[in-house]
Amino acid sequence: MRKSFRIKKNDDFQTVFSKGKSFANRQFVVYMYKKEQNVPFRIGLSVSKKIGNAVVRNRIKRYIRQSFTELKMDIRPGYDFIIIARKPAADMSCIEVKSSLTHVLKLAKALKGKQSNKQNKE
Repeated sequence: MRKSFRIKKNDDFQTVFSKGKSFANRQFVVYMYKKEQNVPFRIGLSVSKKIGNAVVRNRIKRYIRQSFTELKMDIRPGYDFIIIARKPAADMSCIEVKSSLTHVLKLAKALKGKQSNKQNKE
């Protein structure tokens, strides 16, 4: 994932926290904020020290970035996302992280309508 797709500045984080909506499951909390421009989505990651040491935290962040890279074509443009990892995420594999994030993004209605096409084919 390119660095242009990442949120790094504290002001951007605070804007998403204060004006955005949150959605959660057991492993992740996702804040999303619709921007005025129809630019590509950006993500910011927050993994607390409570979750584990630096190796564990960096692995979780790597898995989240990889999941967003794989889901890039399905995510609606023009949103800023902040993903906060919870404790159970420390024991997950990359595939489990992707399925959990997909679940939260479906709750947030941040994915494009791909499910209806599958149902029409059956």
